[in-house]
Amino acid sequence: MKNTKLIILLVLAALIALFFAFDLQQYLSLAELKARQADFNSYYQDNPLQTLGLFFGLYILVTALSLPGAAIMTLAAGALFGLATGLVLVSFASSIGATLAFLVSRYLFQDAVQSRFGNQLGAFNRGVERDGAFYLFTLRLVPLFPFFMINLLMGLTPIKARTFYWVSQVGMLAGTAVFVNAGTQLGQLESLSGILSPAILTSFVLLGIFPLLARKLIDIVKQRRALNHFEKPAQYDYNLVAIGAGAGGLVSTYIGAAVKARVALIEKHRMGGDCLNTGCVPSKALIRSAQRVHDMREAGEVGIEGVTPEVDFERVLESVQDIIRKVEPHDSVERYSGLGVECISGTARVISPYEVEVNGERLTTRNIVIATGARPLVPEVPGLEDIPYYTSDTIWELRSHPGRLLVLGGGPIGCELSQAFARLGADVTQVLRGERLMPREDTDAVAVVAQHFEKDGIQVLTGHDMRHFETSDGQHRLICDHRGEEVAIQFDTLLLALGRTPNARGLGLEEIGVQLDKRGALQVDEYLRSNIPNIYGVGDVTGGYQFTHTAAHQAWYAAVNALFGRFRSFRVDNRVIPWCTFTAPEVARVGLNEQEATAQQVPFEVTRFHMKELDRAITEREEAGFVKVLTVPGKDRILGVTIVGAHAGELIAEYVQAMKQGLGLNKILGTIHIYPTMSEANKYAAGEWKRAHSPQKLLQWVGRYHRWMRGNQTPAKSQPAPSEKPASR
Repeated sequence: MKNTKLIILLVLAALIALFFAFDLQQYLSLAELKARQADFNSYYQDNPLQTLGLFFGLYILVTALSLPGAAIMTLAAGALFGLATGLVLVSFASSIGATLAFLVSRYLFQDAVQSRFGNQLGAFNRGVERDGAFYLFTLRLVPLFPFFMINLLMGLTPIKARTFYWVSQVGMLAGTAVFVNAGTQLGQLESLSGILSPAILTSFVLLGIFPLLARKLIDIVKQRRALNHFEKPAQYDYNLVAIGAGAGGLVSTYIGAAVKARVALIEKHRMGGDCLNTGCVPSKALIRSAQRVHDMREAGEVGIEGVTPEVDFERVLESVQDIIRKVEPHDSVERYSGLGVECISGTARVISPYEVEVNGERLTTRNIVIATGARPLVPEVPGLEDIPYYTSDTIWELRSHPGRLLVLGGGPIGCELSQAFARLGADVTQVLRGERLMPREDTDAVAVVAQHFEKDGIQVLTGHDMRHFETSDGQHRLICDHRGEEVAIQFDTLLLALGRTPNARGLGLEEIGVQLDKRGALQVDEYLRSNIPNIYGVGDVTGGYQFTHTAAHQAWYAAVNALFGRFRSFRVDNRVIPWCTFTAPEVARVGLNEQEATAQQVPFEVTRFHMKELDRAITEREEAGFVKVLTVPGKDRILGVTIVGAHAGELIAEYVQAMKQGLGLNKILGTIHIYPTMSEANKYAAGEWKRAHSPQKLLQWVGRYHRWMRGNQTPAKSQPAPSEKPASR
């Protein structure tokens, strides 16, 4: 068996090598076709069957060996034999050749690939067995990949050979007809002026638009296939129903109502979702209170003595609720009802792609948007069930001093709340399994934050793996493993900040066949459609960027695609997604950082500007941090930006716009920034890039010009190097 496979492989390699060694591809070109067309036509007239047979065999050989030239031969078939004969020849020859390549690939490689990667390919194999014919048909009809790759790769899958043949025969027929027809027009071309003939132009237009039409047809077939076993209502109550009244649900229904669609918004708890009630709004209110306490403690630095703040935890947390109540009207039922959104309070369940049940009533709708967000992750750790604990959802119920606060998790939520409570007087210990805070950020950014955590009295324990919780004599303890050593951490209050889990289960989605991933996140495509095309997902429930502004951003695409997708659909634009961790100093980012660019092997240059060189930062006594810009080597195109410092979340916006609009650092440098402001840091970072990329040779000639203008032909005296700090303003 092994010897047979080796012989076949060597024969194939020899044939392919001979093809290139003798430069046979020169005969498979349009120029060669036109040059020999008259001779070929004469030979065809004298030997029709022999000519057809030779062409048929050659086409099969070229396709079976995956040689370049099949597209040219398809055009040649039209030019030499006409549309009908050429189409029949190419249709069968291409399918036979493709099947031969498929069989050879299967014989030589399938066993080895499946035995080595069988576990990883299990789900894929099952999908091919179930939907392989349809998947292959889409690849044949819409040529996203070269056909020779499809032939070889499909040979490694469990799809049956006869299925592969007939699907290829049918799937390639339309595209083959378009190419053969173009060939018939090229065959009639007598001079360059003939290129402008209506027939030639029409043929090339067909070549250009065929993939678009084929893709549209595939989309229609997929949609009907996904929905054909559900009963479609004769009429609908709504054009769109959104489940979840966080940012995703609010924005999608707002847009729907704005374009005069009838929309409903279902929320089982509170309008505004996590952001308003337990996330962004309360956490930033708490951080502001903590900042005021910190400022009072540091007032001695500016000559204000005798300021010793006393923190009343109950009043602080009540003030947070006051802020929520002030923001609440922006997301209220009253406001959205006034905008034309029908707001329904209750627990929703999706019965079918067209029906949502709430409060015992079934609502019919053309489209559904799932915007149910996520919930805090609660780990399965022995003893945790016996310990009272808080999460980012429930910490706002706290009204007394937390005492020794143990925070589990080193991500944005854990870091923000750790620092806020530490500044309000809690004794905070933050425990991480990893080796540093905020693992998604660069080490230099994290180092600045870690220094401030140390000043704020936060004890950060890295490399501590949780084992179990225990309570004895009224004392709570977490037992961890730290590099093989058992460590006991005592605490009074426990806060879990270990990430969030999508809220996609329990909505009825799985029962109707909507696909969720291993984490339970709703799987959506680039148009935010699930595998059932009129059910969309936005925000945290999709498991991607878990930010309020991302959910709102996606909601626009979901609403527009749901309501107007039959005319045009828009791919969600996730190229430029910014985020900020609101510690002190803040850490804001957009695009790639150094560790991501390195991991992805993206070439980059780094430009830094330190806040300690910025006048406004000095006056504000906020000198910690920097602006770091990653650019394409030798160019000012921005790949990503990290800003560490006061108001970093505000400063990053200029770079977000620049990346979105394709503006480089030269444009930022040429933009007037008010003095003295923190935003000048962006301009000076651009100036650092410009200085590093100044044309030294040109400047030498400019220097000579200026000496000449002064009438001085001797070399100028050396000048001191310019200061790293920007000139005085």
